[in-house]
Amino acid sequence: MQIEYGAQMPKMPKGKTPMAAEQLRTDAAPVRDSARITSLDLIRGVAVLGILLMNAVSFRFDTAPYFNLSAGGSETWIDWAVGIFGEVFIDQKFMGLFSLLFGAGMILFIDRASAKGRRAVALNMWRNVLLLLIGIVHFTIWDGDVLMGYAVSSFFLILLRSLSNNALISLGVVVFALSAVGTVLSQCIADSTGTSLSGIWEPGEVNTEDWVGVPHLLGYFLRALGLILLGAGLYRTGFMNGDMPARTYRTVAIIGLAVGLPFAALGVVITAINDYSREVAFIGQVPNTIGTIPASLGYMSIIILWNNRMDSWLKRRLRAVGRMALTNYLTQTIIGILTLTVLLGDAGWMNRAPILAFVFAVWALQVWWSQAWLSHFLFGPAEWLWRVATYRSWQPLRRI
Repeated sequence: MQIEYGAQMPKMPKGKTPMAAEQLRTDAAPVRDSARITSLDLIRGVAVLGILLMNAVSFRFDTAPYFNLSAGGSETWIDWAVGIFGEVFIDQKFMGLFSLLFGAGMILFIDRASAKGRRAVALNMWRNVLLLLIGIVHFTIWDGDVLMGYAVSSFFLILLRSLSNNALISLGVVVFALSAVGTVLSQCIADSTGTSLSGIWEPGEVNTEDWVGVPHLLGYFLRALGLILLGAGLYRTGFMNGDMPARTYRTVAIIGLAVGLPFAALGVVITAINDYSREVAFIGQVPNTIGTIPASLGYMSIIILWNNRMDSWLKRRLRAVGRMALTNYLTQTIIGILTLTVLLGDAGWMNRAPILAFVFAVWALQVWWSQAWLSHFLFGPAEWLWRVATYRSWQPLRRI
């Protein structure tokens, strides 16, 4: 969602870094359309649309059916097919893409901040304090917000910004792996205490007095932080801007999907064989978590290969969705809550298959309005307000 920092860097003499070129622009200057890294916009657009596929279930049924296919919304074989497909191909993967891109956008800003001194670092921190506030407001509407975790993670990235690419990538993988430890710890606590998993694995309200959710939430944060650090390091290698040989992306796509998707499928099998019992409520998610990084990188590689081919109307529209990622992410929640909870809250037929139809409708709406809006304006509405608050001054919005 780092909209204005997804810019194509000018060609630099040998020995110069892309960050040096980025410093040629002023902090508040909008990035020209012709100067954007189109691969980042396209990946971000696909990612934000993909996220809705899983989030829509929790808009309708709260948290438990998001993790447990038997906890709600699975009444017919079509519902089960939709749920299983989502677990294997969607869950964690598109959020992984989103998180990797956040790290990439952050590193551009952080490198600029480091070169410009303390004032710029403070500006970056202020920007992410604002993102935290946006996340808090979003959380009051829906408790699945990711912006708060991203905002907090950004401060760790500020502290670690001087690490080498390899160090950032390695640390990101280690931190991400620790999230699986938190998941196992949650299972141990649940098994040893017999605590209720209401609102987490079983339908009902979450018991805030139980400790089982603490390592579970910590695992979510570590997952986001690990992916953000990994994304920062990967961006610095040039992987995300599509400049590497096509064979590199093909190799990553083949290996990533060949490793990541079977792990996700294994998680589905483990939970199904155990009849979705509480004994596998958390550890059943570990295989999917293990497969997230390779699968996300596999998806990213496919999108980059697609981006590097002949341009098309669909790619242009998806890039527009990516440029308005914050606006589209927030409006997905608003539309989802209003439609699936408020208007259709009592509709017994609204299970996973009809929710999928709802997702397609929202996709069509966002693919249409993103390009329509950006044909007249420089930023999405939420992106522009965030920018005005960041620089504490009026920013251009309309195209001239």
